Amino acid sequence: MLTLLARLLRALNSESGAWALAIAFVLGMMMGFTPLWRVHNLIILLVALLFRVNLSGFILSFVICSGLAFLLDPVFHQVGFAILSAEGWQPVWQAMYDSAFWRVVQFHHTITLGSLIISLAFAPILAVVSFWLVSQYRRRIQTWFNKLRIVQALKANRFWAIYSNLRG
Repeated sequence: MLTLLARLLRALNSESGAWALAIAFVLGMMMGFTPLWRVHNLIILLVALLFRVNLSGFILSFVICSGLAFLLDPVFHQVGFAILSAEGWQPVWQAMYDSAFWRVVQFHHTITLGSLIISLAFAPILAVVSFWLVSQYRRRIQTWFNKLRIVQALKANRFWAIYSNLRG
């Protein structure tokens, strides 16, 4: 866990783009909110690996959002149930369920569909907020934070050694 936090701090303090970190947080959120063993999560993981997003941010976001998903499951169920029981969409859902491909994707499960819809709706908001937070951290907090006495004391600690080794 210390290594993961050290890598995230390294990414925050690096010259890599703030949007790269924001996209990592968004992909981790989408994978964390939805049930794990689904086809769309394999696609999200493939996108994260192909586009080489920051894996520390991705994993941290995934872990946090997986914990939040347990609390939000009733909301995901209600949204998914409302969408799946909408009268006008019944022929679409029936046709999708009759297809083997769509059954494998499992959009007929209320929590899967509800969590995917909510995570897709929340993705642009999280992207903009995390971009802003990373930018503000780099602009304002990073220099102030490094001057704190507690940070200077922690530099003698095992965590700082791991962080320094990762920096090169």
